[in-house]
Amino acid sequence: MKSNAFGLDIGNNAIKVAWLNHDKNTISYASSLSVPTPVQGMQSESPFDHQELAQIINKLVIDAKITTNNVNIALAENHAFTKVVEMPMLSEKELSSAIYWEAEQYIPMPLDTVTLAWSKLETPNSSLSEERMQVLLVAAPKTLIKRYQTILDLAGLTIVSVETEILAVIRSLIPPNNTPTSLIANIGAMSTTLGIVQNGIIVFNYSVPLGGIALTRAIASDFGLPIEQAEEYKRVYGLSDKNFGGKVGRAIEPILTTLLTEVKKALTFYTDKYKSESPISQILLTGGGASLPGLAVYFAQNLGLEGVLANPWSMLNIQGVPQAVEQKGPEFAVAIGLALKEYE
Repeated sequence: MKSNAFGLDIGNNAIKVAWLNHDKNTISYASSLSVPTPVQGMQSESPFDHQELAQIINKLVIDAKITTNNVNIALAENHAFTKVVEMPMLSEKELSSAIYWEAEQYIPMPLDTVTLAWSKLETPNSSLSEERMQVLLVAAPKTLIKRYQTILDLAGLTIVSVETEILAVIRSLIPPNNTPTSLIANIGAMSTTLGIVQNGIIVFNYSVPLGGIALTRAIASDFGLPIEQAEEYKRVYGLSDKNFGGKVGRAIEPILTTLLTEVKKALTFYTDKYKSESPISQILLTGGGASLPGLAVYFAQNLGLEGVLANPWSMLNIQGVPQAVEQKGPEFAVAIGLALKEYE
């Protein structure tokens, strides 16, 4: 039976869709497709730009042969706010009241301007325990939610669910059982989101304002190339020493060093908080910027962890994925995670 909803990822560089079939215990491929995002993307407040984006999305859905109008969407981490907070043991009613007081400490926007959602992640076994429960807090500007609603209404689509990108990525990479504690780096065009997942539950997340575009611009600047050609150099050569004597790698090394520093901060936070409990064993790289040649090895060598270019199609054993599609799996992590949402 086909999924009631497909996943739609509106990124800064590309718009991606993924649609899956679900039969008993097997999830299989239905379709996926990607097109470039118009220059204004989701940032514009112009009705004309909204109409253009809606038309592009509508055509993408048709070209992908998706026959449902129901869609799950994700908000970029730099447009929303996600935080794992610790709170004393509370009932659902008590939590509903207390969460707003908690949110005021963390959300850098007036609460009356955001849509606020929360869910319990982990609860102590006993209400008498001194342990605190973990709550996932998510907030997004109401104006942003309204913009998505307007554009997708124009595209003839019905929004079934909204979440942040890191939650969709975790769903697409982390199987429910027997997964080691992992650090995920979702490398997008404009930013990289770090998330630490323990026992299948997110315990830390953080957004770094560095992504694939910064790497491309560094190459363009060093080589005096147009952006399009610099992007090609990045995708082909990456950190390899075999071409240009490693010059491409040296051009992007300062940015990677900054990103590595942020990753190390996340690891230190986790180690200090959880001590020796369930140490992090791997870093999973995904997103459009994760396929940079040599990147997984770079992180592995500098962190002492296993570096994995994470491909949701293979990691979740999704059946019937065409080979050409499977190779682009890391780029579709958000869209795949959204398409999987109803199977939770």
